[in-house]
Amino acid sequence: MMPGRATRFPMTVSRVTPFLLTSFAVCCSGDRSRSPTCGLALLVGPRMIQQQLTILPFVLTDAPRGLSASLPALVAGTSHQGEVTVAYEGPRLALTYQGPSFPPFPTDSAVYGVLVVDDSTQRAQGALIYESVRPPPSFPQLGTVRGGGTDKTIPLYGVRVDWPSVSNSRCPLLGPPAPAPR
Repeated sequence: MMPGRATRFPMTVSRVTPFLLTSFAVCCSGDRSRSPTCGLALLVGPRMIQQQLTILPFVLTDAPRGLSASLPALVAGTSHQGEVTVAYEGPRLALTYQGPSFPPFPTDSAVYGVLVVDDSTQRAQGALIYESVRPPPSFPQLGTVRGGGTDKTIPLYGVRVDWPSVSNSRCPLLGPPAPAPR
């Protein structure tokens, strides 16, 4: 190494993203749709959650029990809040999405849902719908999500995340918290 030259270390996206999201989310306030910072958080938060699916210890292998009758939901990349109604078909979840922006023609490999669970409280925070390449067929599936008003169903996966790292109370990723189960 030459004297006076700084050594550069590669920084991975997973280390940069939590810092950026926390920095942006802390200064958010008011209406989510009007804040550029919160708009950016709406893009970064879902991406961080999607990356968490690649870390196997955080992937859920069984559907949680005792979920609320409905949970907040969001199609990643949009700001329009929706919700999913929760039902069980045997041990598997059967969610029905109600709200805007559900992908109109899900293909066999390009749309899927993710149930997001806070890793510290083990409480489901809501569901995200992604339009991107699905995990492989051997990936543990918790159930399905049906698009509101359609007969299209997509697979549902689950992941535990450090919720405060991807959502801030001033700029909530999935809107107000889900009601506590009864």
